[in-house]
Amino acid sequence: MRALVYHSGHDVRVESMPDPVIQEPDDIIIRVTATAICGSDLHLYRGKVPGLKSGDILGHEFMGVVVEAGPAVMKLRKGDRVVIPFVIACGSCFFCDQHLYSACETTNPDSGTIMNSKSIRSGAALFGYTHKYGGIPGGQAEYVRVPKANVGPIKIPTGLADEQVLFLSDILPTGYQAVLNGGVGQGSTVAIFGAGPVGQMAAASARMLGAEKIFMVDHHAYRLEFAKNQYGVIPINFDDVDAAEYIVENTAHRGVDAVIDAVGFEAKGSPAEVRVIKANG
Repeated sequence: MRALVYHSGHDVRVESMPDPVIQEPDDIIIRVTATAICGSDLHLYRGKVPGLKSGDILGHEFMGVVVEAGPAVMKLRKGDRVVIPFVIACGSCFFCDQHLYSACETTNPDSGTIMNSKSIRSGAALFGYTHKYGGIPGGQAEYVRVPKANVGPIKIPTGLADEQVLFLSDILPTGYQAVLNGGVGQGSTVAIFGAGPVGQMAAASARMLGAEKIFMVDHHAYRLEFAKNQYGVIPINFDDVDAAEYIVENTAHRGVDAVIDAVGFEAKGSPAEVRVIKANG
């Protein structure tokens, strides 16, 4: 099969790789019909996340058709269309029983990237996201092995195009979960920092749940304009105004009910920001 393979920072290549095979009774193999590049894939591409090895297959936003299923797979069969969530969860550990699947205790044998010296568990394995999170080959490939297929995959009914459901793999649930965590509801005021894909999904979710006023902060005019037109946000370009001051002044000096960080760690001005300098001549 062909897949997007990491070699080093800023060096990824589409190459021929071995086809995946069933390894556990509850695995499935899918033929990928749609995949996406996540903002967090850029962290990998730029060499910002430890644990990537040359030869790793990237990608964690993908969907496809089941072409093979292990003998313990009960919920799916060959030919089913599925969207695959980023997180690989067992469905039966302490955290999965509380529907906290990203904290699954059993699927990731590695250390994660939690920055402390204590023995807290690392959280669930992730597709295509370094050997800190299981080293599981990702979805920017023609075929993918999906572990724990009775838990994660979302079966897609006929009549829905890939483009209508692909975002269920990661980007839409991320924005929606942020809105839920912020307690956003009817009449809420919300500030969303970052107008990239997660910020857009958060704005869509906030509007759907009845938010009255949504401020969106960024410095890319085209992103702010899109969010204004699609979701009725109040755009704030932090290159032009003090965003916090503007929000306070436009909420009767009370501030907002919820604030959502949809930026990522390579934000403008952060130590991790990548700057491209064009050489003279």
